[in-house]
Amino acid sequence: MALDQSFVGRSYPPTDPYEVGREKIREFAVAVGDANPVYTDPEAAKAFGHQDVIAPPTFVFAITFAAAGQVVADPQLGLDYSRVVHGDQKFAYTRPVRAGDRLTVTSTIDTIKSLAGNDVIDIRGEVHDESGERVVTAWTKLVSRAPEPEPAATPAPTPAPEEA
Repeated sequence: MALDQSFVGRSYPPTDPYEVGREKIREFAVAVGDANPVYTDPEAAKAFGHQDVIAPPTFVFAITFAAAGQVVADPQLGLDYSRVVHGDQKFAYTRPVRAGDRLTVTSTIDTIKSLAGNDVIDIRGEVHDESGERVVTAWTKLVSRAPEPEPAATPAPTPAPEEA
């Protein structure tokens, strides 16, 4: 069943603030294998003009995807999450995320399309710091796979004619 196009443009309330910690940034950098010292060493970050360590570019995925959960969980939208796969992700930064930031995310449904029976939904997450400055915009594409068709009923075998 195709998702309702009237949801395009719908925004959800901002999330509670997420406080970005140095240790979370360090853990993420290690997990993605990025040894850039601006992610782990405050002095290295300052040498590059940052106030504190900064986060790798994909760090905000965790908080924007969690915020997109408001969309996914909206019972009026009717998205069957058991059929959803992550289709794409992109980011547009105003400035890097840095340790000490308190970030909120406001999710908006940008588009809903139906392609070959699959529903494709694009969710935009606007990430702001506590002063209201936009830090990054993230776009998440989710694909809800079409249900598999029911197998066709197999006709009962016809009995062989009796021999005379």
